[in-house]
Amino acid sequence: MLKIAPISLKQACAFIAAHHRHNKPPCGWKFGVALRRPDGTLVGVATAGRPVARHNDDGLTLEVNRSCTDGTRNANSMLYGAVWRAARAMGYVRCITYTQHDESGASLRAAGWVRVKELAPRGSWAASTANEKLRAMRDPVGNGGVARVLWEIKAAQKGGV
Repeated sequence: MLKIAPISLKQACAFIAAHHRHNKPPCGWKFGVALRRPDGTLVGVATAGRPVARHNDDGLTLEVNRSCTDGTRNANSMLYGAVWRAARAMGYVRCITYTQHDESGASLRAAGWVRVKELAPRGSWAASTANEKLRAMRDPVGNGGVARVLWEIKAAQKGGV
């Protein structure tokens, strides 16, 4: 039986660096959760932090910045559920995350998340000739130029408000 456990940023980043398909570890976070086998083997991590998009950073919204597993069945759903339970306990009323357009979102739906909207690929900040030197130094790992989907889960409103 898999078990949710605490994890340090250093441990989470090491797991993400070793296992994530298309993103590097996050630069910062508010907290993270781990998923472990009974023998203690780490099979997945999720990290949560302030929303990257400023218009979502209202103090009551949390963003799952990374969810990463070794492929263990149902691990992502367990991680998304654990992050939401922890966020609710801390007073957050909304949690968001993004997937790439070609990802199904099955783990998110299984954990109660809802698809909100599709987002077109973003242009690169480094596309202009003025940023040529910066572009040469930029790390190629990331999701620039990829269509994405925004997902959310919200606290139930009481009294219809």
